[in-house]
Amino acid sequence: MTPTPQSVQPVPEPGPGPSAPEDARRGVVITARAAKVMRDQLVKRGTPDAAIRFGIRGGGCTGYSYVFQFEDRPPRAHDRVFEKNGVRVCVDPKSMRLLEGTVIDFETGIRGHGFRFENPNVREHCGCGESVSF
Repeated sequence: MTPTPQSVQPVPEPGPGPSAPEDARRGVVITARAAKVMRDQLVKRGTPDAAIRFGIRGGGCTGYSYVFQFEDRPPRAHDRVFEKNGVRVCVDPKSMRLLEGTVIDFETGIRGHGFRFENPNVREHCGCGESVSF
């Protein structure tokens, strides 16, 4: 039997300004721009029905690093699943405590492009931007 996710929640679009919107404090917000890039990558990979696994793991200069990878299996029984424009993002319960209120965006600029995680729970991050502490 396939486990069913604990909840699938539509994701609100973040408002203007640097801080996460009030709605995001109850979950994870995926911007439309980030959802489009995720969708394009899933299609390019040939797995349009797969999801993205978002989480936290120990390691890195300041203690923790983000996990952001393709997830081909169905969501785990206790995952929180967030959906934006047909893209599903799965978060395990332990990571959810540290990701509550995070906005996932995709940015482009003169230094390149990539996903950006605006996490209100982070106390500090390393100089390279790959590691955070809570």
